[in-house]
Formats: sequence, structure tokens, C-alpha cells
Amino acid sequence: MQTTSSPPAGLEPQTGIAPPMPPSAATPEPLPGAMPESPVSGPAGVAFFDFDGTLIHGDSLPMFVGEVIGRRRAALALADAIRSALHRHVRGRGPGCDFPGSVKAIYLKRTLRGLPVADALAAAERMVPRVRWHQPMLDVLKEHRRQGRRVVIATGALDLYMPALLRGLEVDDLLATGMEVVDGRLTGRLSTANCVRLDKADRVTGWIAGHGPVAATWGYGNHPSDLPMLALMHKGEVVRIRRRSNRR
Repeated sequence: MQTTSSPPAGLEPQTGIAPPMPPSAATPEPLPGAMPESPVSGPAGVAFFDFDGTLIHGDSLPMFVGEVIGRRRAALALADAIRSALHRHVRGRGPGCDFPGSVKAIYLKRTLRGLPVADALAAAERMVPRVRWHQPMLDVLKEHRRQGRRVVIATGALDLYMPALLRGLEVDDLLATGMEVVDGRLTGRLSTANCVRLDKADRVTGWIAGHGPVAATWGYGNHPSDLPMLALMHKGEVVRIRRRSNRR
């Protein structure tokens, strides 16, 4: 029996962007002390983007699990994972480093354990047309590329499905949460740290150290989970996706 923790598929830069869903408003908000220029002004460097709630609407993980076991079962499993994590944390036995991490660990183990990798990759392909892209931030990403900057996606989403969702975007690298694979099947356990909050900041710090020197860094994420990453940037922007009201 052999265990591998490498992502199941590579990510190659390609051209074009998947068609976005109907537009919504976004308000990137500079962190305290950020410079007032446009978020895409300045010298060549690297732009780091969160994925869920920044480049797309909502959370991609329940969508993926829904493609694997069905949407209704996925919703029920998530509710049950939240209850289980709450009970375990009350007793000081949560499997994650914090409550959200425990929910994720329980959810993944109960829904993905034993799943063949081939089935996971097929579910990822089924996700592609369902993703609701956030056009304003896609435009920001494209502008960074136009100005010759590298683009890195740093996300807590799983490395199983992210390459399929990013296909067609000009992305240079992907920092995501890895799933453990044994004999071609998922064990339900993570093979990397959960790439959120402080762990995401550590992954980004390591990437910069390994790919430097870097002239300047830009970061885009949502509040509060991405604040540790954004604090590392020369320019960090908090993204809040707001739906437009249908009322006139």
C-alpha cells in the first residue's frame, strides 16, 4: 500500500475565462495603511487570490460534495458535521485546529472516504458549469496578467477539483488543500495543512521565499479568514461580494 500526497492533476496556464454568471457588485477594501492607488498599479510582481467568496460566489466544497453524493445528502452531511464538531469541541476533542477546521475534517471523512480518485475528478468536471464567477475580480485578475504579473490562487478548496475550475484562466500556480490518496482512493483525510487563515499565510510565505525575489505583492481575499495572508502583501484588499437588489 502506497500513500501519495501530490495533487492529482497539474495546472497549466491557459487563455480565456469561463463565462461568468449575472453581474454583482464588489467592494475591494484596502487594509489599514494600504496605499491609495489602484490595486493593479505599480511594478511587476505577484498577485495572490483567494477563491471561495472572492473569485466565485459562495463555497465550492459543498458544491463538489454534492456532485459526489447528491446535493440533498451533501447538505444533510454538512449539517451533521457541524453538530458533531460542536459536540466534540465542547469536550475538547475537535479533530481540527479550530471549529471550522473540525467541521471540514468531519465532513470530508464522512462524505469522501473510499471515493476513487477517478470519480472525484469526474465530479470536478461536472462542477465547472455550475460555478458562479465573480466578474469584477476576474477583471482584476486579467489586468494583473496584462501587466505581466504572476497570478497565484491560494485557497482552502481541495486540490482535487481546483485544476478543473481554473482551466481557461491564466494562473501560474495553485496553493490548495490536499487530500490523502491510498491505492487510488481517498482516505477522507488531508495530506496537507488546511490552506486557510494562518496555514494559508504560511503557504504564501513559503511560495514567496521559493520564487523570489518579488518586486511587489498584491492580495485579494475575504474577511476575516484571509486577513493573515493579506497582511503579508504590499497591497492587500478585502473583497466583499454584494448581490444587487432586485428592488427599483
